[in-house]
Amino acid sequence: MRFKQFFVASLALLLAACGPSGGGHGGFPPAQVSVMTVEPKSLPAVFEYTGQTLGSREVEVRARVTGILLNRNFVEGGPVTKGQSLFTIDPAPFAAVAVRAEADVAAADARLAQAKKNAVRLKPLYAENAVSQKEFDDSTSAEAIADADLKSARARLTEAQLNMQYTRVEAPATGIAGRAQRSEGSLVSGPDVLLTSVTQIDPIWVSFGVSDNDQLKLNSETAAGRLELPKGGKFEVSVKLADGTVYAQTGKLNFSDVRVSGATGTSETRAEIPNPKGVLRPGQFVRITLSGATRPNAITVPQRAVLEGPQGKFVYVLSAESKAEPRPVQVGDWAGEDWIINVGLKAGDKVIVDGVARIFAPNSPVQVAEPKKEEAKK
Repeated sequence: MRFKQFFVASLALLLAACGPSGGGHGGFPPAQVSVMTVEPKSLPAVFEYTGQTLGSREVEVRARVTGILLNRNFVEGGPVTKGQSLFTIDPAPFAAVAVRAEADVAAADARLAQAKKNAVRLKPLYAENAVSQKEFDDSTSAEAIADADLKSARARLTEAQLNMQYTRVEAPATGIAGRAQRSEGSLVSGPDVLLTSVTQIDPIWVSFGVSDNDQLKLNSETAAGRLELPKGGKFEVSVKLADGTVYAQTGKLNFSDVRVSGATGTSETRAEIPNPKGVLRPGQFVRITLSGATRPNAITVPQRAVLEGPQGKFVYVLSAESKAEPRPVQVGDWAGEDWIINVGLKAGDKVIVDGVARIFAPNSPVQVAEPKKEEAKK
């Protein structure tokens, strides 16, 4: 009997504690939470891609004439300047041809002079009918033929002189020379033989692909006013190396292909980066960062404030009755440690950022905790 009385008394006390006088959900005290007031602000928009470096000019070096290779005049893998001699082809045969061409020009010039004299001598005689029409026509034709022969001889001389110059194989650009493909003593049969290559690395190019999905997303956000691109698409490009260090120089985009690759689903984009010290080398894989775009009037909340529910992502907003009101949201990209909220919040909303785990159920009463002294000073 005494046990039954004790049980009834205990149950009464428990029901009293769980009654309306408790103030919280089911009698529990309101959850202690902290809130932040939503304030739209302009944020920089940064985009990252994986890219690969390549020379801004990659030129094949080939001979223009056929001959024996006498000398290699550069260090493989070393720097070369435009116009520097890389190879020497035996010039002796070409010198002999040039001398013969000069003699042909002199002979043709003499024949033309003689033909002109004959024409001048016969012209007054023809006027006095002292010579026949045929003789006069022959002298005129001989002068024209001699003039044509002289022009042909001069053209052959010019060709011979050019071939003499081509025995000096020059660097077509300033850059880094590749490996020599032919050694001294080899027979070079003209342009069909590759001698070496020159790669220009200052400036250097970085090629990367922008996926079709990313491009469509950029277009839709720009059209919606959530993103502002730099004027003329002139992004500032920075490079992060494989070890995580950021390259000191920045560059600009210099090419963007309108075509989308059927194999990769990306469009090729290219940036030009100054590389005066040769830190970047062709073939490196790097991280590309594009900056210069902004997100006007962006709304951000800490990542911990965004929860996942059966209907998608949501946040708790402090209502006028001091209750935790669930608000569905659509999130965009990350901004540091925050989510960018595209849809669902407006300026002035008070979002619960701390204490969400203590909220027993939606629309439960909450109590906003006083900020700590250190935070209040800030």
